[in-house]
Amino acid sequence: MTTESSDRDISQTRAGVPEGGTADNEVLLDAHRDGQPLVPYKALWAVLLLGWVVSYADRSLTGPVIAWMIENKAGFIGDAANPASVGGLVTSMFFLGYMLTQYPGGRLGDRYGHREMIVVSLLSAAVLTIVAGFMTGLVAFIAVRVLTGLGEGVFYSNDRTLIINHTPVARRTLGLGIVITGLSIGLTIAIIFTAPIINLGTSLGMGNRAWTLPFFFFAAFTLIVLAITWSFFRGKLGGRLRLGPPFVQLVKYSLPTFVIIVGLFLLSTQLGWPEWLTASIATIIALIYVAVILRGVQQSGRGPALLNRNMWLIYIAYIAILWNLWFFSTWSVQIVKEAANSSLVAAGLTAAFNAGAGILGFPAGGWLADRAVRTGFGRKKLALICTAVYSVLVIIFGFEVGSTGKPSLGILGLLLFVSGVFFNALQPIVQGMVGDLVPANERGSAFGMLNLVSELGAVIGPVIGGIMRDATGSFAAPTYLAAGIMIVSFFLYLMVKEAPLHHEDPIPA
Repeated sequence: MTTESSDRDISQTRAGVPEGGTADNEVLLDAHRDGQPLVPYKALWAVLLLGWVVSYADRSLTGPVIAWMIENKAGFIGDAANPASVGGLVTSMFFLGYMLTQYPGGRLGDRYGHREMIVVSLLSAAVLTIVAGFMTGLVAFIAVRVLTGLGEGVFYSNDRTLIINHTPVARRTLGLGIVITGLSIGLTIAIIFTAPIINLGTSLGMGNRAWTLPFFFFAAFTLIVLAITWSFFRGKLGGRLRLGPPFVQLVKYSLPTFVIIVGLFLLSTQLGWPEWLTASIATIIALIYVAVILRGVQQSGRGPALLNRNMWLIYIAYIAILWNLWFFSTWSVQIVKEAANSSLVAAGLTAAFNAGAGILGFPAGGWLADRAVRTGFGRKKLALICTAVYSVLVIIFGFEVGSTGKPSLGILGLLLFVSGVFFNALQPIVQGMVGDLVPANERGSAFGMLNLVSELGAVIGPVIGGIMRDATGSFAAPTYLAAGIMIVSFFLYLMVKEAPLHHEDPIPA
């Protein structure tokens, strides 16, 4: 791992304008004033929203695919002795790769350009999703999904930074919320349409390989969005893009990470380790990477901005968000199917209420947060309200899942939707707090650090949920655990001292 030296190289920036003068920073917008920005920021929101849609559809289709394999005892998941544990491990391996490029992706964006990193991320998602559809074995499939995670991991920090840098201050959190509705839309599309697309593959005579068809289907849409994004960035946001240098740097960082993750899985397969042990070692690897990156940040002199008490409280509290997001994204279809004894298609439609709640929750959270700042209420109180309400609703959902009676799809769908509104509203609220707590030229790094630490929840949550399901025969216990972790985050947010209200950035020199 060469994170320290690469971090020192990447940190050669001056007041937010990277060494070599990347296009999106050279055209640094007047978004810090309340005047008109130089870029059509609402069009930028739309383009980035599409990026979220396709990248989340590409990663989220794995859950319904795994559910289909379990139901049909097909493929490398259906043949496993503990299919839920193995299925959770697949998702966790993806997010281990996704997690470990969060911070480097933000730093590369600060240096080479946030536009460039967005394009690299979408390109890797499209190509590797196609490749995943050709895989026939568990190890090969996991290897491709790890690579997909490494590529998609650079999207988040650069997307968040572009929005804040190019949006008027008064609408920043609204922009964060509107754009990230693409997450919910992509997740909803994957949950609703994956099963019917697999059924189409079956009708076309693909047999047990019908599960591969959604990968090709969603990758095609990713390529279309990639072309739209490329065209917009060239025409409206800085002109020509230079993808070579950031791509090479990302590969240099990702290659040893890929070898370590896949090597771990190969070793666990050869030695017959239980899934919980593999997940535990993966967590240790993630923590080692985090420690190395933190040491590099401290040595570069940026610790006071990125690693102060407030930032650490938010980083750790956000683990609960990623845990809950990917526990439910991976298992919601299977949870509903088992609890209500329904078909896979009906379970998918019901689970989609949770994913679709973000279409309302994300922009509502952003709008409320901006209004709270203008009125002096502050974002922190909103974050506490959303966290508390969501936790209570998840506990109720867990009770329904674990009840001896058969819960109705209507009740399950209602609980998933209402809890999802509060859960998704919480995310742009907290992201807005992060954006205000750091200098403008450190935002890419701050959002990268936020996801680097908090993705521990995405790495651990799905596999722990699958293991607890196999051990107890029900998803009630892991649902209660998800609620408990969220309650802990409430008290962490309570200790955060947010930035002064009506905060605005200094105008860059």
